[in-house]
Amino acid sequence: MPLLFSETVLGSLALQNRLVMAPLTRNRAIDNIPNALMVEYYSQRASAGLIITEGTSPSPNGLGYPRIPGIFSSAQIEGWKHITDAVHPKGAKMFMQLMHTGRIGHPLNLPAGARVLAPSAVTAPGEMYTDAEGMQPHPVPQAMTDADIQTAIAEYVQAAKNAITAGMDGVELHSANGYLLEQFIRPNTNLRTDRYGGSIENRARFVLEVADAVIAAIGKDKVGIRLSPFGVFNDMPLYDAMEAEYSYLAQQLNARELVYIHLVDHSPMGAPAVPDSIKATFRTTFKRTLILSGGYDAARAEHDLAAGKCDLIAVGRPILANPDLIARWKTGAAENAPDMATFYTPGAKGYIDYPTMG
Repeated sequence: MPLLFSETVLGSLALQNRLVMAPLTRNRAIDNIPNALMVEYYSQRASAGLIITEGTSPSPNGLGYPRIPGIFSSAQIEGWKHITDAVHPKGAKMFMQLMHTGRIGHPLNLPAGARVLAPSAVTAPGEMYTDAEGMQPHPVPQAMTDADIQTAIAEYVQAAKNAITAGMDGVELHSANGYLLEQFIRPNTNLRTDRYGGSIENRARFVLEVADAVIAAIGKDKVGIRLSPFGVFNDMPLYDAMEAEYSYLAQQLNARELVYIHLVDHSPMGAPAVPDSIKATFRTTFKRTLILSGGYDAARAEHDLAAGKCDLIAVGRPILANPDLIARWKTGAAENAPDMATFYTPGAKGYIDYPTMG
C-alpha cells in the first residue's frame, strides 16, 4: 500500500491515512457561528486522516474577515461540537486552527467593542472586503500594550480549552500568512522597542509564550503550529535573516515538543519558493511530526513521504473540490476543478455541492 494511504500516528492519535485537509477559509459562518452547512462540508471530507479547520478566531478582535468562525462563545462551542460529532464517526481526527487576524481586518467585520490590533501601528497595504460596505482600505491598527498581549495569550488559552470542549483533538496555532503571530515575528510589522521587539529572540517571544501557555492548558500532544517561512502573503516581505530566524524558531519549537509543525509553501500559487534547505532544517531540527503543504498531487505526496521529507501531506484546493479525494487518488480517477468564484461566498454553492464518484 502506498505510504499516503497507510495508517500512522500523530502524537497519541491514530490516523487512518497520512493525508491532511489543510485549513481553508470559506466564510460560511454567519454571525461567526459554525452552522449546519459547515457540518455537512466537514463530514463530507472526513476520509482524510486529519482535518485542520479553517482559521477560527480566539478573540472578537481576531475576526478580521467577514463570516469567519470563532471559538470564544458558548454558541460557537456548540456549533463546533456538531461538526466534531459528525466527523469523528467517519474516522478523521480534527485540529482547530486558531487564527487571530491582527492588523489584517476591518472594524466593519468586527463585533461591537472589538479592535484591530497589531504589534505596532503599521498599516497593511491594500483593502479588506466587508459585507457592509464592500472593499475598504485597511485601517491603522492599534499597537498592543503589554496588557493587550497578556489578554491575547489568555484568549488563546481559553480558545484551546474551548476547542477541546467542542470535541477537537487539538489546535493549530496559525503563525503564518501574515496574521497576528507572524506579525510579531516579522521585522516589517514589529517595530517594538520593548521585550517583544528587536532581536529574533524578542520578536518570537509572543509566539512562544502563546505556545507555552496553550501547551500548559491542553498538553503538547494537542498543540501544532503553522509557519510560512518565505511566505509573502499579507505584506510579509522577504529579508536577509529569514532563514536563520526561522531556524531559531525550529529549535525553540522542538524544545517545547509540540506535536507538529505545518510548513506552508505557496510557491504553486505564485509566491517565492520555500528553499529546500529550510524544509530540511525543520526536518532535522524538529523531532516530532512535520507536515508539508503546497501544490501536492498524489504522486508528489507519495514521493516526499517515501523520501522521508515529512510525515504528513496537507492539501487544500484538491480536497475543497473533491470531498472523496482519498478514493479518487487511490483509483486515479479524474478530479473536479475548484470553482474559485465560490471560495468565499455565503451559501451551499461551491461548498457542499461538489460531486463524488458514482
